[in-house]
Amino acid sequence: MQIFTNPNYDFVRWRWHAIALSLLVILAGLGVMWKDGVRLGVDFEGGTIVIAKFDQMPPLERIREALQKGMPGGGEAVVQQYGDAANRDVLIRVRRTGAETAGNLSQEAEAAVAALKQAGLGNFAVVGTEIVGPVVGEQLKRQGVLATVLALAGILIYIAIRFQLGFAVGAVAATLHDLLVCLAFLAFFKYDITLNVIAGLLTITGYSVNDTIVVFDRVRENMRSMRRDNLSRIVNVAVNQTLARTVITAGTTLLSVLALYLFGGEVLKGFAFTMLVGIISGTYSTVFIASAIAIMFQGRRLVKGQVAPAAADAPRRTGRRRAS
Repeated sequence: MQIFTNPNYDFVRWRWHAIALSLLVILAGLGVMWKDGVRLGVDFEGGTIVIAKFDQMPPLERIREALQKGMPGGGEAVVQQYGDAANRDVLIRVRRTGAETAGNLSQEAEAAVAALKQAGLGNFAVVGTEIVGPVVGEQLKRQGVLATVLALAGILIYIAIRFQLGFAVGAVAATLHDLLVCLAFLAFFKYDITLNVIAGLLTITGYSVNDTIVVFDRVRENMRSMRRDNLSRIVNVAVNQTLARTVITAGTTLLSVLALYLFGGEVLKGFAFTMLVGIISGTYSTVFIASAIAIMFQGRRLVKGQVAPAAADAPRRTGRRRAS
């Protein structure tokens, strides 16, 4: 499929504008997280989630009042509609109030159900529960951070060996950019950080690096035919040559993830949203961020396979002298 006919867009020219836009989004996301805190899901924070299906949907405020009066820690419970309003499902999340032991892991769930029954909110059935103790949540948090750090370290080492350190820095910077942009949008739209979201972030890490490596590989191939051109020119040509592939790959993946977001259910909402933002951000960072960082890091140093202009012109000048 041919989308572009001999594209010749000057992407490198806009690198500072792109970096400024990315910094604006990331700083705004950090500001929201600093103000409201990082919204950790029950997977990491510990606590109890109860999903109740009502015959007749009561006001959410009445449910909050019932929990506040009827159970310890009910005043801090999170109550929200779960899924489509027509399903009449309510998600109740309560933080753990006691010690984590084998016998009391279900106490919060039982107390929440009892409080709803005592308040006389109508008939309802518990259709789902999730209970995670604080010790397990802390362990999952450490493992999630460790997995992300190890993934980035592996990417840095692989690309530094396969290409060059400057390209490795560009790839890791673009990947960090995508992770921070995803976290910013999760904060903007008030999604909790859960294991599903971490899975989405790690998936985006691999997706973004794959796109970036395609561009860097084309840069390395172009070194053979453009040895006297500067790195900015070589990178710009490489991005244009792979532009159609980048757009087609991102577009087809985006459609699949959009279907998952719309029809995958409430459980997969966080994962699908993370993937949606990550695919768009990953395509953007491949075109603008990764190459720009590589050029900035490389500076005036020659890349492997590149010839210095003075050295390249020396034989020509020598030949002219002999001819005269």
